[in-house]
Amino acid sequence: MIDKRLVKEVDNSMKYVLLNVGVQWVSLICNIVIIFSVGNILVSTYNNSIVLSSLYPTMFILLILIIIRLFCALLAARFSYHAAENVKLDLRLKIYDKLLKLGPAYSEKISTSEVVQVAVEGVDQLEIYFGRYLPQLFYSLLAPLTLFIIISFINLPSALILFVCVPLIPVSIILVQKFAKKLLAKYWGQYTTLGDSFLENIEGLTTLKIYEADEAKNEEMNIEAEHFRIVTMKVLFMQLNSISVMDLIAYGGAALGLTIASSQYLKGNIGFASAFAIILLSSEFFIPLRLLGSYFHIAMNGMAASDKIFDLLDIEAIEYGSNKLAENIDNIEIKDLSFNYIAEKTVLNNINMNFEKGLNAIVGESGSGKSTIAKLLSLQNTDYSGLINLNDNDLKSYTFETMANNVMLVAHNAFLFKGSVRDNLLMGNPNASDEDLWDVIKQVRLDAFLNEQAGLDSEVMANGANLSGGQKQRLGLARALLSSAQVFIFDEATSNIDTESEAYIMDVIRNLSKDKIVIVISHRLFNTVEADKLYVINQGHLIESGKHDELLNNQSKYFELYESQSVYENFAGGVENEN
Repeated sequence: MIDKRLVKEVDNSMKYVLLNVGVQWVSLICNIVIIFSVGNILVSTYNNSIVLSSLYPTMFILLILIIIRLFCALLAARFSYHAAENVKLDLRLKIYDKLLKLGPAYSEKISTSEVVQVAVEGVDQLEIYFGRYLPQLFYSLLAPLTLFIIISFINLPSALILFVCVPLIPVSIILVQKFAKKLLAKYWGQYTTLGDSFLENIEGLTTLKIYEADEAKNEEMNIEAEHFRIVTMKVLFMQLNSISVMDLIAYGGAALGLTIASSQYLKGNIGFASAFAIILLSSEFFIPLRLLGSYFHIAMNGMAASDKIFDLLDIEAIEYGSNKLAENIDNIEIKDLSFNYIAEKTVLNNINMNFEKGLNAIVGESGSGKSTIAKLLSLQNTDYSGLINLNDNDLKSYTFETMANNVMLVAHNAFLFKGSVRDNLLMGNPNASDEDLWDVIKQVRLDAFLNEQAGLDSEVMANGANLSGGQKQRLGLARALLSSAQVFIFDEATSNIDTESEAYIMDVIRNLSKDKIVIVISHRLFNTVEADKLYVINQGHLIESGKHDELLNNQSKYFELYESQSVYENFAGGVENEN
């Protein structure tokens, strides 16, 4: 009924939980005094012995007690809010810190959609657990014990019978708990699976429309949604049935209290005021536990979500080294590098490469493993065999911050954030001046366009939706140029853009290669003919290396790729000229 680890992880919330219990207990004591006072007033009224002079102080005291109860209710709500607020803040910070420790390689361990679901809705589910369930649990233990002690002084048999019936509700909760935990674990598993599919289909909606595959994906989503609906209905069925059982116990117990008090009064064992108090207080034995039962099912959902949260927090952190770069990077050497995303299929097999200052290129057909090398060099994937050395030191021996500051990956889909051009550029270097920003803007030939807009304050929509593909790529490149990186990896940085933007980007790449290690990964060989060293990848194997002319003379795979692209370029150019 209490998740010890969950309580330990967010111990800042427990003080508010205990304060909540305290004010509820004070409210209970006030209620007991009010009930006994009203009972005595009724007896005095019935016996015609009531005195107005003594009634006024009693009424004043009752008013004070009612105000105290109101104040306690407000405090309980406030403490409940703070407990929920702290747990959400603490857990989300822990999740964020965990993702920072995992670095860009987190996607090897958990999907992005699951991270979002766990960090948002999963954490929200725990609001009830700390804000309602835990305070009610402790209060449900304290209230019956307090009432038993007080009623036992009035009539011990009544107190014993009521106290013996109280555990029936916790017993029913415990019996349901084991079944509920398995069912809710299944619920969250299906929920995250549905979330993965939904995010994937939303991201690929344009592609689905182009290929008219949206109907097929719609059917798949409907099947997954139906599975989720079935498990959701099972959860609701379980909750409704268990609540009915708890209602029967709670209201049956209150009725039992009424029967006992009436019986004891008729036998003359207690007076009217005592009977009145026992009848009204008997419900207080069961109402706290009844409320606990209501919160229990919501809390169980939160506990099931917490299992997912702990799965994320328990992911083994990637062990980066402690070395910092004390010198310039002169070379990157790859030795016997192998990698696979799944055990059954090897993506890279025993690759050996050496990159030095200048223009280096990795070419090959789509799916040959080129982009995987880029991810490994930028630590987006780390579970590889073999070695990647920087200046003869293992890549993993450096701190993640060192690698992030010195190795810059520029992909074809560089993400731009909603804001201004200045906001996006300053991510590359927060200390850059406006002069520095304009300098890189001029390098990528965006100055004329931005001067027609609002300059550095020009609006950028989410992911650069208001920019052309070429403008997005050039702005992403400008941001990368502001960094202090010594190694630049361009992964298809000129794909799917206009020829003018492609030419501008290639000019920047050539200038960078004069004093930095530049690695260009491209399927378009005409952008790599000037490379100092070319590596040809085919189906995960390194099959050729050398300069452009050398590889052509080999008349092997590179020759075939270059010849086929030449035919296509000449054909496309001819068609363009005809038009």
